[in-house]
Amino acid sequence: MAHTCRNCKRTFATELELDLHLDTCSEGQLFCDNCGERFTERSATTDGWHYRCPTDDCDGEGIGEDIHQVASARVAKQ
Repeated sequence: MAHTCRNCKRTFATELELDLHLDTCSEGQLFCDNCGERFTERSATTDGWHYRCPTDDCDGEGIGEDIHQVASARVAKQ
């Protein structure tokens, strides 16, 4: 069974290889709606399931709630 990175779509033979890749995947840039900071996936999660903004004074958490991937963001036009 292949394991695919949700950020860059690379595939890996084992779940461990995928987990190690996610720590350094450059496509996994995240941002927080609460504080506006950008950060890597590695700094926002320890288990790959629960995400929290790594900024000290921020309470942002949850992929798709407060934390989003930069690649999926849209620029607002006025």
